[in-house]
Amino acid sequence: MAENNVIFGINGPVVTVQGPTSLRMKEMVHVGEQRLVGEVIGVTKAFTTIQVYEETTGLRPGEPVYSTGGPMSVTLGPGIITNIFDGIERPLSAIEQVSGAFISRGASVSPLDEEKKWDVTLVAKVGDRLKGGDIYATCPETPIITHKMMVPPEMSGEVVACAPNGQYRVNDTILKLRDDRGTVHELTLCQRWPIRQPRPVSERLPATRPLVTGQRVIDTMFPIAKGGAAAIPGGFGTGKTMTQHQLAKWCDADIIIYVGCGERGNEMTQALTEFSELIDPKSGRPLTDRTILIANTSNMPVAAREASIYTGITLAEYYRDMGYHTALMADSTSRWAEALREISGRLEEMPGDEGFPAYLPSRLSEFYERAGYVRTLNQQEGSISVIGAVSPQGSDFSEPVTQNTKRFTRCFWALDKSLAYERHYPAINWNTSYSEYIGDLSAWYAENVGENFMKYREEISALLVEENSLMEIVKLIGSDVLPDDQKLIIEIARVIRVGFLQQNAFHQDDTFVPMLKQMRMMEVILHLYHRCQKVVARQVPISKIIALGLFDKLVKMKYDIPNDRPELFDGYLREIDEKLAPFLK
Repeated sequence: MAENNVIFGINGPVVTVQGPTSLRMKEMVHVGEQRLVGEVIGVTKAFTTIQVYEETTGLRPGEPVYSTGGPMSVTLGPGIITNIFDGIERPLSAIEQVSGAFISRGASVSPLDEEKKWDVTLVAKVGDRLKGGDIYATCPETPIITHKMMVPPEMSGEVVACAPNGQYRVNDTILKLRDDRGTVHELTLCQRWPIRQPRPVSERLPATRPLVTGQRVIDTMFPIAKGGAAAIPGGFGTGKTMTQHQLAKWCDADIIIYVGCGERGNEMTQALTEFSELIDPKSGRPLTDRTILIANTSNMPVAAREASIYTGITLAEYYRDMGYHTALMADSTSRWAEALREISGRLEEMPGDEGFPAYLPSRLSEFYERAGYVRTLNQQEGSISVIGAVSPQGSDFSEPVTQNTKRFTRCFWALDKSLAYERHYPAINWNTSYSEYIGDLSAWYAENVGENFMKYREEISALLVEENSLMEIVKLIGSDVLPDDQKLIIEIARVIRVGFLQQNAFHQDDTFVPMLKQMRMMEVILHLYHRCQKVVARQVPISKIIALGLFDKLVKMKYDIPNDRPELFDGYLREIDEKLAPFLK
């Protein structure tokens, strides 16, 4: 509805309206003759401050501001998956048809295709009593994802009318619900939800299952739980985006939401192109059949960048409420924090560390706290796993965004520039990374992978720590002065680093590695180490053991053994015993 509100001042994306108004805090508004999308972020007697999510070039004082009466919200319904949105849920493909290659200001396009018909099956009937979160209809959104229409969380009542099964558009009424006050609500295939308000759940559950990614350094060394939160900090060129792409392709989440927040346009183009060409290994269908992409590149309006991760997490919560396990990739939260800093500067707020607003930690916590493994309102289990990339300038992990992110995530995958330049992929530094989920997941590993999995992992970790301290000595005085038992540790650690932690994303058997193969690889490496310890204890020079070629063979076993043939590792165990047997007589 129109108000007697007119623009008083414009400062970049920040617009002010003078005098008392009926506008409310966090209300969505339309600004100017072109009806640019905005949100009220400050209200005083003298001024109302609005954050505009579109380019404000050409906007003039005196133009009207229109109230919508509701908060900044997204539309939730079938058609979200496979789509590509901007930061405020405008479908980019539909906008392209309206305005061409560049998004025109004030482009008003429905987030969902309002003309497409969906094959809807009603699961509720007249007389049923439904409460918030209950499923009243389903439709196949993609060949591998069934969309479930749910009663909005704040609504409950008795079904008084129900449409037959058939084809319907997203705005068609398919069910009528009468609440306890006698008001009849018409339910369609879609609903709206404020992006800054978490969707309610019945109960938060402990995170006791890992998000299996097929990346050995993650699954074995620094696992993330389903419903967990992880940070990937790293400087320019260390592989943050590539790591997130690999996780999006291979992790065992049902639905992937990839938010390109302030990334370069060519990177987003590459992501969009790659995702459309990839085949989902689990279903054999295109990966886009379970993927939602939110593209908010660095040349798009800065305010929309701030909204994009809230849009992404709200879509993730919606599919979580259906009982799906979702994974949200936010790339990168540093660009999001920079958007906060820019807007805060224009609002003339008191700056904190490095110019970031003082409320940066609370905003980060609001975002990461929306991750979790939950029991939904309809008593199903679902989860949101959040993996946020951080781009500290100059790889300085002491800067505010990285440090505050560490406070709210329990998994930290620190990317190392020197590893990246050595072509060690993933470039996750095993000395500075950590995961606090290991204790929670140990029972799952013992039950689903093998009883020895955690024992092997702990020994592998101990060897890497020992190698790190030995390398400090080697840098000072060289490796020749080390005794053979310590030279053995350096050799076996090389096998662990190159043969186990390093992975080839372009090799069919090494791009994704099942958990059982990961455990058998550790078993073979440690078997060689323990046998060599006994040989070295008999005063056999380490050079003679290296000459057998066992270390180099183990480096290549990741390529030589197919993922579906873990029994072939027994041959390696026998060969180790046979070649070392002459030294142990």
